[in-house]
Amino acid sequence: MKHQEYSGIGNAIRARRDELGISAAELARRVGVYPSSITRLEAGEVGGRLNNIRDIAAALKMPLTELLAESHVIDEHDLPQLTPYLRTKYKNMPEAAVKEIERHFQEVAKRHGISPNSGPSLGQDE
Repeated sequence: MKHQEYSGIGNAIRARRDELGISAAELARRVGVYPSSITRLEAGEVGGRLNNIRDIAAALKMPLTELLAESHVIDEHDLPQLTPYLRTKYKNMPEAAVKEIERHFQEVAKRHGISPNSGPSLGQDE
């Protein structure tokens, strides 16, 4: 992980922590790490282990992928298209419902001038 990615994760953690109104010490307590670990991570001095980052995201009540996206460690090219996302997130969703959501998304995207095919190539995300 690069230094700027450390900074991005630290900034995203600090922003979410401030939004929730909890201190670095309280976050550290919830995660089970030393307060200095949170402070140094937020300052961009160190990178955290993935398990700790996952625990921090959970303590901040946000999915790990959201924290990584907010920190710009991953960008839109790393995120799945809608269909594999729906199939993964909602395993019991009927295929007809997935197709209905896809059609609706395409209509909304077209109305707003968004290309629904701007993500990974077919098959890359599944």
